[in-house]
Amino acid sequence: MAGQLSLDTSVLIDLQRERVSGGDGPAHRLLAADPETELFLSAVALGEFTEGFDDPDHPVLRLVRELHTLLLIDEETALIYGRLARGLRAQSRLIGSNDLWIAASSLRHELPLATADLSGFGRVEGLELVSYR
Repeated sequence: MAGQLSLDTSVLIDLQRERVSGGDGPAHRLLAADPETELFLSAVALGEFTEGFDDPDHPVLRLVRELHTLLLIDEETALIYGRLARGLRAQSRLIGSNDLWIAASSLRHELPLATADLSGFGRVEGLELVSYR
């Protein structure tokens, strides 16, 4: 049964590394487990991934944009971000701002987040995480 999944930047980086090495790794296995899964990507994760390329029109970046539905930052996402940041800061458990935006996007759209960073994103209450490593 096809589902929906938001990807953290770590998944994209691992997919790229696995592609370059020619191997079949955990990120590829995650996506191959259910090829019908609809993939989503926070605009922030796309920005982080784009940082690794000299050319913003690189074929890999074009493919990433074609294969994922982009989650834009809207008012509700911004409000979720603020709530998360305030709550985590009060607990002295704050994570990086980009990760907070990625988490807020997944929460806003009620999507599980595939990530290698279970310890960081695990601090975000209510965020469903998918481990692939």
